[in-house]
This record gives sequence, C-alpha cells and structure tokens, in this order.
Amino acid sequence: MAMGIGQRPVIQAQGWGWRHAGRRNWALKNLDLVVYPGERVLLLGPSGSGKSTLLLALAGLLRSPEAGDEEGSLLVNGVPASEAAGYAGVVFQDPSSALVMGRIADEVAFGLENQALPREEIWPRVREALAAVGLNYPPGRSTESLSGGEQQRLAIAGVVAMRPQLWLLDEPTANLDPDGGELVRETLRSLFAGSPEATLVLVEHKLEPVLELVGRAVVLAAQGVVADGRPEEVFARHGAALRKAGVWVPAPPPARLAPPRPAGALVAAAEAVGACYPGSPRPALEAVDLEVFAGQALAVRGPNGSGKSTLALVLASLLRPSSGRVRFVAGGPAREYTRWPARELVRWVGTVFQEPEHQFVARTVEDELALGPRRAGVPEKLARAKAVELMERLRLGHLAKANPFTLSGGEKRRLSVASAIATSPALLVLDEPSFGQDASTWAELIELLAQERDAGRAVVAVTHDDELVAALADREAHLLAGRLLPSAQSAPAACAPLR
Repeated sequence: MAMGIGQRPVIQAQGWGWRHAGRRNWALKNLDLVVYPGERVLLLGPSGSGKSTLLLALAGLLRSPEAGDEEGSLLVNGVPASEAAGYAGVVFQDPSSALVMGRIADEVAFGLENQALPREEIWPRVREALAAVGLNYPPGRSTESLSGGEQQRLAIAGVVAMRPQLWLLDEPTANLDPDGGELVRETLRSLFAGSPEATLVLVEHKLEPVLELVGRAVVLAAQGVVADGRPEEVFARHGAALRKAGVWVPAPPPARLAPPRPAGALVAAAEAVGACYPGSPRPALEAVDLEVFAGQALAVRGPNGSGKSTLALVLASLLRPSSGRVRFVAGGPAREYTRWPARELVRWVGTVFQEPEHQFVARTVEDELALGPRRAGVPEKLARAKAVELMERLRLGHLAKANPFTLSGGEKRRLSVASAIATSPALLVLDEPSFGQDASTWAELIELLAQERDAGRAVVAVTHDDELVAALADREAHLLAGRLLPSAQSAPAACAPLR
C-alpha cells in the first residue's frame, strides 16, 4: 500500500533523544523518523545504539524526568509517546520482566481486561492466542514453571490476544528453539496478512528468518538514523559499512575458530541427576548422566522446556538435585558440592544466568566485574586491573561507572559473561551467552570463550545459537523432556518433591 498519502503517522520523531538517569552519554540523539500505518520496519544497529531504548519510549515506558532526560519530540498516534501507554503491544528481550500474573491464561487475559473487553470475548481470545504460539498447557499452569523460551511465547501470546495496531518486538525469537521461532513467525505472518493496517517495529540480530516479514530497514546509531530503505537496498548500499560497525547483515555463517579439541581431565560429572519444581507434573530433569572436561566446550541443546537451564543451575551448584548428585573433581572445598560457600564457589565456577539482571549486585559495571575476584581473595589492584581488561575487551569501557541495570540487553549479557570469567574458574556454565549481540560483540564473545577453553577451562553453553555451536563447540548434549537423548523418548517418571 502507498504510505503517507492522507495518513497520520503512527510514529513521528523529530530531533528526539533520550539519556538514561545517571548516565553522561545519550542513549539516542537527533532521531528523525516517520512510520505510517501498515509499515513493517526492521530496526537495526550495533549493540548499545538505542534500539531497545526507542522501543521502550514508543511503548510509553520512558517518562522524563523520573527515568531520564528527553529532547525533541516523539509522537505515537499523534500524541506524546509518554502519554500513549497501552496503545502498542510490546514484547521485550527479557520476558520475565513483563509477566505479572501467576497462571498462563490469566497472563494473556490481563491486557484484555485492561482494555475492558466483555468477559465472553476474553477467554476465546486467550485460548486462540495460546494455541497460536504453541503453549498447549492447562490454563492454570504456573507462569513460573515455564522455561525462558516458553515465557517468551507467553509474552507474545499476550500481544496476539490484544490485536494492537502497533507491534513493538525486541528480539522476540532469540530465546526460542527453531520450531518455536518458526511458530512465532508463522503467527506473525498470519496476523499481519489479516490486518493490513497493523504496524510493526521489529528488532532482530539474525536476519534471514525475518526478512519476509518486513518491507523497510532503519539503521540506528547513537546519533540517529544512518540508513533507511528497503532491506535489500540498505544491505546492497551499506552492507560493508554496516558489517564493519557490527550490524548483522545476511552473510555466510562464521568459520570455526579451531578444530574440535579432545577431552582433558574430568572437571565435573552429573550422575543420575533428577530435578523437580513444585507444582510441575513431570520432572525438569530425570536420570541425567553428563561429564564435563577441561579444555572442551560443551553445547547443551534442546527445545524450550527440555530442562537445559535447570541442568545449567545444577551443574553450577545453584540448584540441589532432587535425586542423584553432581561431583566436582577439579578442586574446591572438601564437602558436598551443593554446600560450598559463595566465596569458594566463585573461585571454581563462573555462571551466566538466563536473565543476567538476576546476578547483578554492584552499583557500577566496574564494581560488578571486580566483585568476583575480590571475593576470591584477589588483591584490589589486580581485581581492578582484571575488570578494566574485560571491559575494554567486551566494549564496556565507556560504561564503567554506569549502573548495570541501565545497560542494553546485549550489554548486560556481555557484563554477565565477563563477570563469570573474571575469576578464571575451572568451570564456566553459560546460559545463552551470545544473546542480544551485534556481529562484532558476538565475535569478541566467541573468541573470548575459545581462549578460556584453550586455557584449560571447561565451558558449558546452553544455547539455541547454531553459529555459536558451529564456531566453538567440541561436543553437544541434547535434552528432550528432561532426559538426555537418545533415552529422551522414554516415559517420564512421577515427580517427587524437592529435598
């Protein structure tokens, strides 16, 4: 359809900029952008270029002066974006930050109830939305019992049910398994085919699967829009410069960094490990046997809800198994692994959570990176030097004094990986370590993890990132329904309570 002729813009930015509270630098500045009804816009830019900040603002969730400083104007449907809360349907990078209800059906119904829809219209929409994203659980299933990927699908279902005219999606499929990602894209294709006036602003780093959904690409830098046009035209004209800046562009997969490495000494072993969560009808893990070796990178793979993150928590001694045990044989205190004090655990195991915010405890990025070495007994001068080294390596140096919670999603992920590495532990357990990265920071992360592996660390990465597996993994372990394949097809056992 022809855009802009006699139509009021859905989004109109003129000289708009935003600076988060307490930050010296602007997250985004000098933004001029007009988006009309029915446009499907792919928002690109390197990590930290302001993409997520813009989506938050468009969703009406940034208000000056409480959250930061604003300049210029940003209108949504003709009114200031800060007054347009509720107009757009939004899915964030971290789905758990948006979930407010305890049961999955109530979560999807929440937005519809806020729209004051009649009750008889709400529940058919709830059922249709849950089916559309493949969440075929009973409506009373606890939202907390869902995996991170399943929570993402639930967040998408909430937007599907609301049928908004403006969709704001921040990497909606990044934490989904391939089947779940394709199901979401198919749902979006169907919805937009039936709603030609619906407008989409989509942030994605891996482009090939989503190009058919969009008709326009807008590239952001901290200084505003640097490229705008049809995706194929933008890539043809600016592809080399974008790639150099770290923006993902369609390209062959990255090469492997080194040949697969043989196993070194045994570092840790899961022996017949089972894990259950309260209220869950089946175990999250059942009879899992897995060995982790020094100098090897192990990729843990499987569909959402298969137990990958639970296995990571068990291997990192952050969750006590319901049955079986984990042996750590590379050193450490002479006591049961799950009873190690934090000051000892941090010396031997580095962990990246699925939601990095859950592990941040310091007020600044620099302090967060120095905290682990300090707890491990490293002198203050050396702890600071290690923090500075990692910040520069992972392009966080300009954020040294920033609060970790004000970082972009990709920056938070890099900080969590750097924090795990800071104490040079024998075992690294990383849950989706490459999430939210641009092409440059992705390559830096993979190279850094390869160096840790080559230095003799055992690296365990829970991931849906095929490129990470191809570039780094020496072994793969596949989970399905809480069991390691090929035994995953067996019938699940009953779930005993956690001890």
